[in-house]
Amino acid sequence: MSELADATWPEISGDRVLAIPVGSTEQHGPHLPFSTDTDVAVALARALAIRRDDVLVAPAMPYGSSGEHQAFPGTLSIGPDAIERVLVELGRSASETFGRILLISGHGGNAIPVNRAVRRLRSEGRDALAWAPRWRGDAHAGRTETSVQLALDPGRVRLDRAEAGNTAPLAELLPVMRERGLRPVTANGILGDPAGANADDGARLLAEATHDLATTVARWLGEDA
Repeated sequence: MSELADATWPEISGDRVLAIPVGSTEQHGPHLPFSTDTDVAVALARALAIRRDDVLVAPAMPYGSSGEHQAFPGTLSIGPDAIERVLVELGRSASETFGRILLISGHGGNAIPVNRAVRRLRSEGRDALAWAPRWRGDAHAGRTETSVQLALDPGRVRLDRAEAGNTAPLAELLPVMRERGLRPVTANGILGDPAGANADDGARLLAEATHDLATTVARWLGEDA
């Protein structure tokens, strides 16, 4: 049993690590689902639980700090302050049972509030860790994320709608994005180009991320990585 949602309370052991996937509900171009970041966070948490029987996966946090995507219909963002507060309260509650709390974030825009939440929890004497995948490739809804989603659930990828977005280096786009969001720099919501995306590449990216996550957790627990 590796999912908290599948358990009953007598089955819960406090000596396990609770992994909380933190995602978002935001546009990912015309071809990827709004749940892409959440799907990734859940998949990586489950992959870790397969490797380690001391990890229990909590239900995902499906909303994130995605205000930069708000000009695209359907994006649901609760902002960085709310994310931080929710994760702090979740961590406090989880710490009543679990000795260690692991936040696995699938959305880059969550980085600041997730790390702030971990610092707050640690300042209160709770053992918490934040981790996020470091993908190789383009920034948003391009070949990298499309390949990953093809590996996870190809039926939810609409390749017939895939098209190139803004392929300029992210560093060039960030000043405008921080001030005005994504819409001024990409009409279709893509930063990159999904052309050539495939499930094999996605599986390799997921395997690399899982290895990095497992190594990080082993070090956190004081084991030989």
